Amino acid sequence: MRGLIPLTALLLGAAATPAKVDMAAAILPPLAAPGKAVVPFVKYGAGRIALAHVRIIDGTGAPAADDRMVLIDGGTIAGIGAGGGAVPGEYRVIDATGQTVMPGIVGMHDHMYYAARPNLTSEGKSEPPIMVPEMAFSSPRMYLAAGVTTMRTTGAVEPATDVNIKRAIDRGELPGPHMDVTGPYLEGASSPFIQM
Repeated sequence: MRGLIPLTALLLGAAATPAKVDMAAAILPPLAAPGKAVVPFVKYGAGRIALAHVRIIDGTGAPAADDRMVLIDGGTIAGIGAGGGAVPGEYRVIDATGQTVMPGIVGMHDHMYYAARPNLTSEGKSEPPIMVPEMAFSSPRMYLAAGVTTMRTTGAVEPATDVNIKRAIDRGELPGPHMDVTGPYLEGASSPFIQM
């Protein structure tokens, strides 16, 4: 999914070290073409795109830069200049007036489930056990929609599901962020969660 929506790849292109090391290529799987389930979420395909008159938040803590031009080539930032500057002819220009671009968010503690407490009362009491239903369909989409372009699952209640979702995203079959999947919870006999 990273190469399919150029805005989600900004951190990867901007994070190159002075030695021009392509960290994205060193860490991430090869980009896949969008599959049938992903195509509806792709507004602008890969290629050369110029975002004109966009506001940039670069993630360094510096003030936002207004009215800038961002040149994106295959998911990598090729250049940044004045919002109304000249654009090379091979770039598709998108007027991004009123839009803001920022690096993708890296979620370091993310889950693919939510906690559910059966028969929860207004006093905050519930019946045991606490359930943790997997949200295999919704979670990757919601993380991506919130700007998370890389996530680490930090414990799984359905580890095989998480691995299979990661693989489907990497193949371009499902929308979602790059996933670093961790192992299942090993809590022992006293866990309050029935799936752990």
